[in-house]
Amino acid sequence: MLPTPNVFKIGSGAAAGPTPLNAFDNALLASGVGNLNLVRVSSILPPHCEQDQGLVIPPGSLVPTAYASLVCDKAGQEIGAAVAIGRTKDSYGVIMEYSGYCSREQAEATVTEMVRAGFRQRGIEPVEILVRGSSIVVPEGQAACAFACVSLWYR
Repeated sequence: MLPTPNVFKIGSGAAAGPTPLNAFDNALLASGVGNLNLVRVSSILPPHCEQDQGLVIPPGSLVPTAYASLVCDKAGQEIGAAVAIGRTKDSYGVIMEYSGYCSREQAEATVTEMVRAGFRQRGIEPVEILVRGSSIVVPEGQAACAFACVSLWYR
């Protein structure tokens, strides 16, 4: 059985590169998770999980992460990605991810509404919503990636 994470860190970044995979890797680096092995998880923040933006995770660690990303190689196209966490006072939280052909602001607005809808479906109210996003316009002759994530870890 895996332990339940008790700390989290929100990251986002956008970057270009000579190939789609290089763009994705560069966006991970810009988000602060480029030297980690992300294990994609669904979208529940464990109860009593604390935010720690200064969290240092050892390189190569297998890190449970909810994330949104979009890679594109169409020059001039804007792409965005965002994550949002809705938190309750005494219980678990809900993480939502979104990416699309949009600005950072549009991605953040969309994912915020997704969190609100997730809470309505569960019949509970969030006491706070944390949002982080990124966007980039694809440069000529390159690929680009917009990325946002919530990484879960252990203290």
